[in-house]
Amino acid sequence: MSFYVTTPIYYVNDVPHLGHTYTTVAADTIARFKRMCGEETFFLTGTDEHGQKIEQAAAKKKLTPKELADNVVGRYYKLWEKLGITNNKFVRTTDEYHKTAVQAIFKKLQDNGDIYEGEYEGWYCTPCEAFWTESQLREDNLCPDCGRPTAKMKEPTYFFRMSKYQDALLKHIEAHPDFIKPESRRNEIISFINEGLRDLSVSRVTFSWGVKVPNDPKHVIYVWIDALVNYLTALGYTTDDDALFKKFWPATVQLVGKDILRFHTVYWPTMLMSLGLPLPKSVFAHGWWTVEGQKMSKSLGNVVDPFYVTDKFGIDQVRYFLLREVTFGLDGDFSYKALIHRINGDLANDLGNLTTRTLGMITRYFDGVIPAAGEFQDTERAIHTLIADTAKSYVNHMNDLAFNKALLSVWELVGALNRYIDSMQPWALAKDEAQKDRLGTVLYTAVDGLRALSYFIAPFMPESAVKLRSQIGINAEIAVDNVSTLEQSAKMPAGGKLGEVVALFPRIDEKEMMAAIMQDQSKDTPKLQEAVSTEVEQIGIADFEKIRIIAGKIEAAEKVAKSEKLLRLSVNDGVGVRTIVSGIAKSYEPQDLVGKTVAILENLKPAKLMGIESRGMILAAFDGERHHVVILPDSVPAGTKIK
Repeated sequence: MSFYVTTPIYYVNDVPHLGHTYTTVAADTIARFKRMCGEETFFLTGTDEHGQKIEQAAAKKKLTPKELADNVVGRYYKLWEKLGITNNKFVRTTDEYHKTAVQAIFKKLQDNGDIYEGEYEGWYCTPCEAFWTESQLREDNLCPDCGRPTAKMKEPTYFFRMSKYQDALLKHIEAHPDFIKPESRRNEIISFINEGLRDLSVSRVTFSWGVKVPNDPKHVIYVWIDALVNYLTALGYTTDDDALFKKFWPATVQLVGKDILRFHTVYWPTMLMSLGLPLPKSVFAHGWWTVEGQKMSKSLGNVVDPFYVTDKFGIDQVRYFLLREVTFGLDGDFSYKALIHRINGDLANDLGNLTTRTLGMITRYFDGVIPAAGEFQDTERAIHTLIADTAKSYVNHMNDLAFNKALLSVWELVGALNRYIDSMQPWALAKDEAQKDRLGTVLYTAVDGLRALSYFIAPFMPESAVKLRSQIGINAEIAVDNVSTLEQSAKMPAGGKLGEVVALFPRIDEKEMMAAIMQDQSKDTPKLQEAVSTEVEQIGIADFEKIRIIAGKIEAAEKVAKSEKLLRLSVNDGVGVRTIVSGIAKSYEPQDLVGKTVAILENLKPAKLMGIESRGMILAAFDGERHHVVILPDSVPAGTKIK
């Protein structure tokens, strides 16, 4: 049985961060689990290295795009090695085999009648590399995804007939409930498809850094084809050396962030349909990480460096935290304190203490030799049953990518073993020579529980699993014949000698650690200030004085027809009532704003949005999820200038 798991290929416009780490650790964990259970497994990750952003970023640094990509890719190589990532292949879209295969795939789509020439006109966001219609934009023509300015563009392009496959895709999604996971994301994609699929622009002429369209080199094949087909090209698709493709396609599970789910469940499967290839069995969208409630941002200085955090806390500790702290599929929040509490609680107090006390007593009472078990009583049989039940639950949760639930079931076994030792009181049994056999049985049961736990934690914390097995004196290799092996008890060979017993997870002094982190962050302050100054244009007081911000009272509000994001507001500015169209409809109901005094940009040039002339702008903060309008006290008169 084969298992093929992929991560997205990461864009090389920046160094790897916590989000990249999260996806890749999750993929590595499920790959390790499948290999441990005897399944032939292929795990793919890599980098997306073409496009206008890379071309522009390289020019700013006076590098070639390939030199820039090589520099960033080196960081990924180092991080994945550090984290123990066991990918079978690392694909780069600048690899020659990939570029050749991309052109062959483009030609196949063309030969199938699904590529045609045309002209595209729309609003283009360079950071997102995406075109948007006017109705999709935020006010002031800002990108609906990243909030940055877009530019009106018109250019010749090749189109992919995505609309042709709308009905077939809907039927596939309905017939295969596991194709899009979690279910909430599935409903989101179905809703998007039902709005109607348009043909997709799949080439660009405004930049040159990419794979050329066959027989038309002025066109560069765009990311939707170039990047997405890496899952095929890495397996040798379109080549004579396609044994991996025949063995592992279709992919078993493709892990993606929720922001690129649409690309992987609409664009990607329709291309596969055109190629006549089976679709992936499952595409799973996980959530995003915030940092202490805030979106990760360079300007805020809160981007979590995975090199730093693993150096500070340990590789397995970070791997465990990422997959235990949050349900896979939902958003999570990172904080150093939460990480410390997980390490001190789950790892040091629970599993670490279980290991230390068990092995300490075997050393003390049996000279470090695993005792033979005598007659098992109901208390031991209950532990055996719990190991079997834990294994069943663990396997089911792992197959569902419910990592935190799998770990929760394992830690129930950890807790039960600690309670078993407390109730059996081997230290009391050791005082009575007549209880020597019973003492041996109790400690054998405890150490056999550690043997079982070493399997369960291995996909999550591979180094710790090996250390644990070394301490209990058994072969460090983690492999089982099949999943039923995980359910077995009393398999610990007696008579073996324990290895060196050391703390698996040393406790962390929270105050000392937080002080050290604060000190490290203060050292980075000049670097942060430099980053801010290069990213945000500085203005003088004369520039600011051109901006007129005043208080305005909202007298009426209503949703704009045929728009999900726009509200039409009637705002008293102290002189009269003006109409302002604001893109805050997803954050506020109209009635919530009536009567509120808000800050408005008074002298903004009028603009038409959805056919309505808007005179001014409502000021609001945007946290990446919703808008928060600046609300002033009711006592502030309309028209009051804000300085």
